[in-house]
Amino acid sequence: MIEVNNLKKEYREEETPTQALRGVTFSIAKGEFVSIMGPSGSGKSTLLHILSFLDRPTGGVYTFQGKSIDDMTDQELARVRNKDMGFVFQSFNLLARLSVYDNVEIPLLYSDIAPRHRKTLVEDSVRSVGLEEKLYTETGKLSGGQKQRVAIARALVTDPNIIFADEPTGNLDSQSGLQVMEILESLHNKGRTVVLVTHETQTAEFANRIIHVKDGMIESDNPVTTKHHHGRALK
Repeated sequence: MIEVNNLKKEYREEETPTQALRGVTFSIAKGEFVSIMGPSGSGKSTLLHILSFLDRPTGGVYTFQGKSIDDMTDQELARVRNKDMGFVFQSFNLLARLSVYDNVEIPLLYSDIAPRHRKTLVEDSVRSVGLEEKLYTETGKLSGGQKQRVAIARALVTDPNIIFADEPTGNLDSQSGLQVMEILESLHNKGRTVVLVTHETQTAEFANRIIHVKDGMIESDNPVTTKHHHGRALK
């Protein structure tokens, strides 16, 4: 589904170029659950931005679902991003004064899905994260863990092929973090592709594979053999 080959990203600030990525190569198959880990400044956020079409690389090749992004216009990238990708962020990015329903519906407003179908899609998404009883509650009145579940429902509503989660447990207590990771795990078990960026080992171990990034390069890329998280709170 995702293939990157010798991916590079250089930022030019004043006259000194910064190498955020220095030649990264890996692929992610459909249905995989992959964690990307690395210290602050390692290049993991840059990598996520490129994988999720928010930024273009300055070198190397990125192929998404068989198509090189060099061959795609910005409009095409935006269309694929809205249709095929779902996003979950550390800061939730919800509109506090809108209801859960209205927040989850937002991605559908940019799609060509008929209004009469939207209600079903929103309700199904909200049910899948266990918040149906909060459907018409103002999002600002929910707990952090509930907000992140709303954000997951919003990511799911367009039925994306891949979900990108950027530090999704970063603002949550361990119990809420565990619930959020269990939801992402269950989505993966239903066949979704999930790419998670995190700096927490216990969160990363929900995946089947962990890619460690350091100084803009891949330090290691290994399957997860032991799962420590079950029945225990995430730190």
